[in-house]
Amino acid sequence: MLYRTISAVPTYLFCALVLASGSINAQLPAGAIDTTAAPKTAPIDPARAQANEALDKQDYPTALKLLTNLTEKSPTDAHLLYDLAFTQDALDQTTAAEATYRRAIAADPTYFDPHLALGLLLARGGRLTDAHAELLKATTLTTDNPALKARAFRALARIDQTANPAAASDELLSAIKITPETPDDILLSGELAEASGDYTAAELAYRRLLAVDPQNHDATAALTHLLLRQQRPDQAESLLTAALAKDPDNPTLNAQLASLYEQQGKTTQAIPLAAKLHAAHPEDAAITRLLARLYSRNQQYDQAAPLYNGLLTRSTQDPTLLDDSADVQIHLKNFAEAEALLKRALAQPNAFPSKDDLAQAASHLAFAASANNDPTTTLQALSIRDKVLPQSPSSLFLAATAHDKLHHTKQATDLYKQFLSVANGQFPDEEWEARHRLLTLDHLK
Repeated sequence: MLYRTISAVPTYLFCALVLASGSINAQLPAGAIDTTAAPKTAPIDPARAQANEALDKQDYPTALKLLTNLTEKSPTDAHLLYDLAFTQDALDQTTAAEATYRRAIAADPTYFDPHLALGLLLARGGRLTDAHAELLKATTLTTDNPALKARAFRALARIDQTANPAAASDELLSAIKITPETPDDILLSGELAEASGDYTAAELAYRRLLAVDPQNHDATAALTHLLLRQQRPDQAESLLTAALAKDPDNPTLNAQLASLYEQQGKTTQAIPLAAKLHAAHPEDAAITRLLARLYSRNQQYDQAAPLYNGLLTRSTQDPTLLDDSADVQIHLKNFAEAEALLKRALAQPNAFPSKDDLAQAASHLAFAASANNDPTTTLQALSIRDKVLPQSPSSLFLAATAHDKLHHTKQATDLYKQFLSVANGQFPDEEWEARHRLLTLDHLK
């Protein structure tokens, strides 16, 4: 949400600034005319006029050449520097634009526009702490265009949304006091209420937005998320299906409905949605992973395997992705490949989201290594698993067979007996093998 709010800065700033200008300068960005210079009757530098014309036409390469020369002649002219930074920003020369915005600020610390523009540029680059400082400074400065100050407050609210929702609420209110409430403001107010735990207020905000804009898919997605969070899946499904009836190809809504079906165990209903999304967005890793997971849960392992292989070429060290891919290879009886994947995953135990995830991957490794006739790795994996999870019939049997293969007669005997004491007929093949091996081991004493 933050980047939707602060994206496309040069175009927005250009339009907003020119609307605030007088009739003479109606098509020029702020800073193109130095209003502190000589009287209006004084001649304008021809190069400066050409730069203004280039900016008016959005001919940024020409403007860049002209403004570079002008700022070399007038290195402390804050308005020229801002125009140059604005042009660099429009050309996606972000490093140069940042440096030039900072030069404009150094030349005139009270100049509002470069503080706002720099804050938005930094936010787009994910440097939120630095962006927050610039935007906060902008809100303390004077500008002839109140809408731009409201924009600074809104950008601050987006930055503070997660870490400081109370401050974000105050900043949003400050923006609304300056300019009328927008649909994005209503959505943000709902998100802030949800973040603070006020689900009733959040739902009211989302539904208020949908009442005035029924096609607002961000509001639909947010309300769906809230309903699922409150364990109201039936209402979430109704909301999504109604929205998709009007916009059947919307990727966000299709992904939410597929995920909802996945949570409900409706795998066969989820797969067509996810497959459709994947066909339309084959490079979207989240959609690809969703489809791979659905295929796996539906036991379509041959369909899941190539999707996981493709994901691993782009994310080689994701431990849960390695585990999911290995699980598919286990079901395809590619035990050596599964073991290699799981060893990579367990080489970084601290990267797992939780200890339970780590233990699950260790369980998978123990099974793959056992099937791959690697008893040493089986025991190593079980030692990791057993630090998190209680012993189970499966883990006892795997440990018993591993010790058996390593000719650890006493340990194998004890573990086979423990396995049989808890199996209770649930694993007939393994129970038969355990009894057979106990007879054989007894003869070896």
